[in-house]
Amino acid sequence: MALLNWRKELPLFGAVLGLILILGVGNAAFFSLDNLADLLRNSIVIGIMALGVMVVMASGGIDVSFTAIAIFSAYATTRLLLETGGGESIVLAFVSAAFLGSILGLINALFIAWLRLPTLIVTLGTLSLFRGAMLTFLGSEYITALPNSMVAFSRWDLVTGLTSGGSTYRVPVAFLALPLTAVLVSLLLNRTYWGRGIYAIGGDRESAERAGFATAGLQTFIYCFVGALSALAGMIHVTLGRIANPFDLVGMELNVIAAVVLGGARLTGGYGSVTGTLLGVALIVMINNSLILLGVPSFWQRVVVGLLILIGAGTTVVRGRALRGVRT
Repeated sequence: MALLNWRKELPLFGAVLGLILILGVGNAAFFSLDNLADLLRNSIVIGIMALGVMVVMASGGIDVSFTAIAIFSAYATTRLLLETGGGESIVLAFVSAAFLGSILGLINALFIAWLRLPTLIVTLGTLSLFRGAMLTFLGSEYITALPNSMVAFSRWDLVTGLTSGGSTYRVPVAFLALPLTAVLVSLLLNRTYWGRGIYAIGGDRESAERAGFATAGLQTFIYCFVGALSALAGMIHVTLGRIANPFDLVGMELNVIAAVVLGGARLTGGYGSVTGTLLGVALIVMINNSLILLGVPSFWQRVVVGLLILIGAGTTVVRGRALRGVRT
């Protein structure tokens, strides 16, 4: 269910293909190698975050603190590596960030899984808490002199070359993190006890408990897992940008949630698809890219994304009502 459901994903797949054709016909620059490379590059961070948010939504929750977890973990890890001289290992950098992200996710889990507070209220609170703590205790200065391993990682390319016009295009090796994350999430949701439990909780928590699922433990795992994914996305963002900016990623929540909703995840829980989420990410990234190519101001991009969230959520509700009508 989490990997592919053509009845649900085929319309979105058609919308993505249609948008590609429209954008390509309307602007020849859309199919240029450097623009296509930019699309792939821009999909990495939002895609990893969206896969994590999809897991939360499948469990019937909503998380808006993931960007705060991402930049907190990346900024804190960068400062720690610089101050301890441990910046020679990129593996250590990512593992440290993922560990810190899972700890921050655990804070969400304590309120949600064990105190049973509403997920939106908790993550709105921790969104502000994590950002405030970072700026208060870690600092607000930009870090431009990153550890050597992070700088080296930013230069590793999966694909690179020159266009006919002489400009350089490159797809960083960090792009591999997106398909690897997609495979990991798909295996988690399709092949494990935790995956079955995630969907069961999203369908009905009380029924999941009667079926024998340890719901508090599963929710703890969910928010720690999403915290770790968010931290990895934050580290990739910092390394590719070659700057640790504590004010980065603010406002990306809207794009990520829009991608997940367009991908068919239900706000009420019980369903989420890796394929649908990736298609939603592709749609959001292409729309934002095309608006930039057309010179549309950034505030209009927010208007478009907001409309897409309403359309995606409305379509899911209407489809659900239609299916219930058919069954009755």
